[in-house]
Amino acid sequence: MELGIVIALLIFFIGIFIGLEVAWVFLASAFVGGLLTGTGMSFIPGTFYATVNNYIMMAISFFILAGGLMSSAGLADHILKFAYSLVGNIKGGMIAVGIIASVFLGALTGSSVPVIAALIPMLVPKLEKLGYQRRYTTAVLCSSSFLGYLIPPSVPVLVYCLIVNQSVAAVFLSTVVPGLLLALGYMIVNYFICQNYMDDKHNDLGNDLNLSHTNRLKRFFSTGRSALPALGCPFVVLVGIYGGIFTPNEAGAIAVIYTLLVGIFVYQRLNIKNIWTSTKESLISIGMIIILLAVGTVFARFLVRIGAAQSFAAFFLSVSNEKNVILLLVNILLLILGMFINSTVVEIITVPLIFPLLIQFGVNPVQLGAIVVMNVGLGVVTPPYALSIFAGSRLSGVPYDKLVGPMLIYLFSVGIPVLLLTTYIPAISCWLPELILGSKIVGSW
Repeated sequence: MELGIVIALLIFFIGIFIGLEVAWVFLASAFVGGLLTGTGMSFIPGTFYATVNNYIMMAISFFILAGGLMSSAGLADHILKFAYSLVGNIKGGMIAVGIIASVFLGALTGSSVPVIAALIPMLVPKLEKLGYQRRYTTAVLCSSSFLGYLIPPSVPVLVYCLIVNQSVAAVFLSTVVPGLLLALGYMIVNYFICQNYMDDKHNDLGNDLNLSHTNRLKRFFSTGRSALPALGCPFVVLVGIYGGIFTPNEAGAIAVIYTLLVGIFVYQRLNIKNIWTSTKESLISIGMIIILLAVGTVFARFLVRIGAAQSFAAFFLSVSNEKNVILLLVNILLLILGMFINSTVVEIITVPLIFPLLIQFGVNPVQLGAIVVMNVGLGVVTPPYALSIFAGSRLSGVPYDKLVGPMLIYLFSVGIPVLLLTTYIPAISCWLPELILGSKIVGSW
């Protein structure tokens, strides 16, 4: 390996390790590597501009803004009440409420941290009064938070499509079945283990034992009617995209407008002050993501120019030339990186390297999108560098180490098995996109 390549990679890994801003690390590594290897730096401005000047970048920005406005619009309150009417009367039902709410909120925000920020302050104190240990409730909510990566619209899916130029509509749909399998699996595990984390003197059903079937049905329709405007946003977005009414970036703009109308006129929680606050916070996030994607793509292009993709493929093929083994190695690589590095960074670094190799083995690009997003999502909830655990610990006041145990139960009993099913059974990720979009868009699997 050339000295210039070694120095460029050292700059990258040392910069990440000591905590420098990732964007500057990307740029410095590409700049120094291009200078020392003689590959030149003329590709940097063009690559930067081409990444920023992309319609998917507009979609990412709109969906981030919509998610910020939704957090301020009070949508979580109505979704929680509706989720409670669905599963609140079963064993461990209050925890299942949090899991269901994570699915709905994830579909609205497309990210994990807004889900945690909305649900933990509302659910953890209440469930503690009902006898649930604070650490267990927080751990389940943190484990469920990345479901927002899998239920469209999803920012990690948009990032993947931006990198490999895949159909946004198809990859959006590829993660739906895995996301629902995860949610179902979490609720089943919770049903069997929740009593281990509960004070026997309390009953998690609250006043539900005194409710008749008729009253529960009335509550279901009442809360459903109240939550309908909140749940209408992903419905409008998805119907618009898959009905051919508007493109993904237009869908993002529609989501912003829809959220403003619901927040101002229906729930009456949005005003000038919190609209401005949400917009400002969203713009900061959008700016960070745009810069990160642009300079990250520059670094990825540098790696491609020096033949890193071929070297990467040669290394994996030296271990095994079996498709199933290669897929397992890719999963291990993505999971390990996800433990330490931000999900967007993981996608930027790895997707350009693994994409040619796995396409060579006949892996469908849509299925690969589901595999990648599943992995980076699990990385968000996998110690030691797990963004959701840090956020959940700060919001709930539970020490980091107290959350790890319960979260690992959900990771190994549900998360990893669903990831393996998604990896080795293409129908889980490709059936729904093909059903709705057709085989011409999805391709063979």
